[in-house]
Amino acid sequence: MTKISKAACIGGGVIGGAWAARFLLGGIDVHMFDPHPEAERIVGEVLANAERAYAMLTMAPLPPRGKLVFAKSVEDAVQGADWIQESVPERLELKRGVITQIDAAASPTALIGSSTSGLLPTDLQRDMKHPERLFVAHPYNPVYLLPLAELVGGEKTSPAVLEDAKAKLATVGMKGVIIKKEIEAFVGDRLLEAVWREGLWLIKDDICDTETLDDVIRYSFGMRWAQMGMFETYRIAGGEAGMRHFIAQFGPCLSWPWTKLTDVVDLDDALTDKIASQSDAQSGAYGIRDLERIRDENLVGIMHALKGGNGGKGWGAGKLLSDFEAHLWANAPKPDVKPSSEPIRLLDTKVNPSWVDYNGHMTEFRYNQCFADSGDALLRLIGVDMDYVAAGHSYYTVEAHNQWLDEGKLGDSLYVKAQILPCDGKKLHSFMWLHRASDDALLATCEHLMLHVASKEGKVVPPLPAVLQKLEPLLAAHAGLPLPASAGRVVGQKKG
Repeated sequence: MTKISKAACIGGGVIGGAWAARFLLGGIDVHMFDPHPEAERIVGEVLANAERAYAMLTMAPLPPRGKLVFAKSVEDAVQGADWIQESVPERLELKRGVITQIDAAASPTALIGSSTSGLLPTDLQRDMKHPERLFVAHPYNPVYLLPLAELVGGEKTSPAVLEDAKAKLATVGMKGVIIKKEIEAFVGDRLLEAVWREGLWLIKDDICDTETLDDVIRYSFGMRWAQMGMFETYRIAGGEAGMRHFIAQFGPCLSWPWTKLTDVVDLDDALTDKIASQSDAQSGAYGIRDLERIRDENLVGIMHALKGGNGGKGWGAGKLLSDFEAHLWANAPKPDVKPSSEPIRLLDTKVNPSWVDYNGHMTEFRYNQCFADSGDALLRLIGVDMDYVAAGHSYYTVEAHNQWLDEGKLGDSLYVKAQILPCDGKKLHSFMWLHRASDDALLATCEHLMLHVASKEGKVVPPLPAVLQKLEPLLAAHAGLPLPASAGRVVGQKKG
């Protein structure tokens, strides 16, 4: 994939700060310019929420976090950047002026994306010397989690630039969709505007309040849209005959007098007060940062669910997350632990909100996940990576014995160490300890046995020589260690 080597973000705030977070957590250095006196605090808070969300989102190894520098001017910020994201307020003359300023100072080959949600790129690129590299990159909030960016070119935008932007976004886990023609508000906001306008009429006419309207969305078609969008959902509704049958059945409804989409509601003081008071009653118990964190946790959970959909192949944003994780693994530094007589540190992680139960304690499943992820780390250490699996060989877990000794709690930093017990490689036998980092307390142990299998034949076979070459020095280094006290223990019995 074509990577972004350095990014510049012109304008912080909710959108610009979240773009910066997306780049930084993708390992990209970011120079930020925003004249707002609170810019560093605002961007810092957005970045903190992004880091919290990514800790829940993936166990794949993120690259070292990029370096964030606050520049003193637009010119300073864009020097050396190959992706420049403009996120200043939504005023044409302001944006056009800033973009022209960026154009004059940046490398002629740098891509320039605008976060506008409705202004046309042709209007934005009017005064540029290099208008071919300007495009709209319209994201959705929060940019660090929601992966879509609408890519819209103007009259002078090079089609190759849009393809390059799409490829570069993939390296930070984003889905760039190229919109064929520029149009005010593009595609996403056109759809949102239609629902928003109809919703305003429903509130104004006292059909429902804001909470009821939101409940109708989130408990029904909102859940369908999260994974299949609109047209694929309606294709299913058409039954075996598909979309043609759906249109034949429901198309006539479009002429019925259901909608007020052609009428614009008057957002006068009375309606504004009604909406604001209902919104306060609905969500006023939470601060904005609380709502952001709740939103992020829910989005992470939805993406995880979609990642496991379609028989494990993933669906929608879940498949994109799976592809992004594959990219992260492929580009992660190869593990290289020198054999020693000490147990191997395999995993460092943190107890995030989705890991805890109603008691605030880490669930049994997450203890198992820590050990499973550590087992995967051990395999990568000896060369059993995705290429090895794709070539038809892998290790399969056949037995595991766990002990839960203490409670992991929300926010705890954890680590896992492992001792490799005597084995021949065809069997890979290990004993693992899960510790809390703050006080080194032992939370759990796992004795783990895997067998090496030729996947196509379904037979247990010795590992390939390259794997044995990495495994044997580790076995030799641990051969002199005493057997862990709980190794070989049967459930319900004490050893010794």
